[in-house]
Amino acid sequence: MRKIPVALQLYTLREEVKNDFKGTLRKVAEMGFDGVELAGHGGLGIVEVKEALQSCGLQAISSHVPLADLRNDLEKVLEEQLELGVKFIVCPYLTEEERDYALLISDLNDIGERCHEAGLTLCYHHHDFEVLTEYNGRPALASILEETNVQAELDLYWLTYAGEDPAKWTERYHPPLVHLKDMTTDEERFFAELGTGGVDLESAFALGESANIQWWIVEQDASKTSPIESVRKSMDYLKQMGLA
Repeated sequence: MRKIPVALQLYTLREEVKNDFKGTLRKVAEMGFDGVELAGHGGLGIVEVKEALQSCGLQAISSHVPLADLRNDLEKVLEEQLELGVKFIVCPYLTEEERDYALLISDLNDIGERCHEAGLTLCYHHHDFEVLTEYNGRPALASILEETNVQAELDLYWLTYAGEDPAKWTERYHPPLVHLKDMTTDEERFFAELGTGGVDLESAFALGESANIQWWIVEQDASKTSPIESVRKSMDYLKQMGLA
């Protein structure tokens, strides 16, 4: 069975990255992660980021790039991501002003084509609102994935939060990237360390090979303890499951 590598979305450690990018990368590597998904560069230049990753033996697998940058400064984005060796560029979030789905779908097709020409893959990362909002007679997320050339970066927490079955979306869209996240089982439904909440993670794990998932990506948007300890607990869980 093909072993799927594990990355960390560095947004999880955004304060740590801001204060000590290189030191935080070392801690991530020491925990056993294979790569990272970038969300900014901690104030460092592209060359510095690349050198820091190489020194820790971590691969930059993907970058979350704001839609405004993809629309307005795509060539610079492509140049930077190619320099970093990134394979996936991810549209991470839509502001309320950006939720014109007809325009979005048109723009994503254009951006995705240019990414493909450069040898990169454009992905779309969702939250709950794209699932709960209807567009063209179906969830807006389904329209985005079926009416564009972009690939999915499915988020197990947000699918569950929206009342959906993550396994069904995984089977249907074969996402190359999957955000592994858990959720507390109380009314708050807060972000939780992997294996401590109510998200059906194991069904996703079982689909990893058949859905051709390329990377599992650990992310925890917020933590009630130390974010670095939350990451460590989630990695320990993946090791216990034989996934890392």
